[in-house]
Amino acid sequence: MFEIKVKRISEKFSDISLPSYSTEDSSGMDVRAALDLPVVLKAGEFKMIPTNLIFEIPKGYEIQVRPRSGLAAKHGIGIMNSPGTIDADYRGEVKIILFNFGIQDFTINRGERIAQLVVGKIFKAELIESDELNESNRGSGGFGHTGVK
Repeated sequence: MFEIKVKRISEKFSDISLPSYSTEDSSGMDVRAALDLPVVLKAGEFKMIPTNLIFEIPKGYEIQVRPRSGLAAKHGIGIMNSPGTIDADYRGEVKIILFNFGIQDFTINRGERIAQLVVGKIFKAELIESDELNESNRGSGGFGHTGVK
């Protein structure tokens, strides 16, 4: 495990826990909403929810923002641009773009766990333009080509 620096933007949210792993083998850290008042996310609506956090991610790494499975399964709440990416050179506040895929409005409260953050290594590739590509067994098959069931 290595360290990532995190800075709170405002001390008025110092009562809200920093992102943390819920279990020993969790791959994602739960991140919480930094809200003064509850926010209602209407069915079919999306909103950017502040975290009050800025990260200093080591070069060569990223943090991915992913939905919480409990919110998705129980309330239809997901991440609009899932997975979102926080780049190593970004120094602005991390905000989570929540979307209500459900049929009922959902209220987000101060300090509620709204997403998970997964740290990952970045591998850069050089693209080389080519007129020929090697064949594969799959070929151009996609979008359900192996069947629905």
